[in-house]
Amino acid sequence: MFYKMTFVFIVLFTTINLSADIKNLKSFKANFTQNITSINSKNIVYKGEFFIKSSGKILWKYKIPIEKNVYVLKDFVIIDEPELEQAIYTQLQNEINIIKLLSTSKKMKDNLYIANIDDTDYQIETSLNKNQIETIQYKDKLDNNIEIKFENQISNEDIDDSIFKFTAPEYYDIIRK
Repeated sequence: MFYKMTFVFIVLFTTINLSADIKNLKSFKANFTQNITSINSKNIVYKGEFFIKSSGKILWKYKIPIEKNVYVLKDFVIIDEPELEQAIYTQLQNEINIIKLLSTSKKMKDNLYIANIDDTDYQIETSLNKNQIETIQYKDKLDNNIEIKFENQISNEDIDDSIFKFTAPEYYDIIRK
């Protein structure tokens, strides 16, 4: 479930950024904080960095509470879990289709969008003056409330392609899904 949520989250983020009139986006990076609140009011907070290039390369670097890196290239995902000494390789059924997803997001007011992916509604709030995503909120299939906040956003600065490459160390367990 975590991996599916991560992928949907990546697709949604990419889609909204492009639909928010950032048509010449060549690269994007930001810090993120992801709060997950269960139906029992238990809360877990993830923090890290997010990187994307218009070529379709995406990297989520989770730093807190554990280190985890999620690499996406079109229809292929690698989840690097250093603390578990494992990497999960997943071939997706479809490539990310940004154009199709753009047509599904609806502007509700100046800085609020709603998108539906896999029967889940995502509420996306953008800043009024910077045209950047501030938060994404949704309820997952387990009734957890998810809120993701973005800070320190930088667009169109050069991001070295080497950060999007992953080679598993020899001692890693490799899982293919």
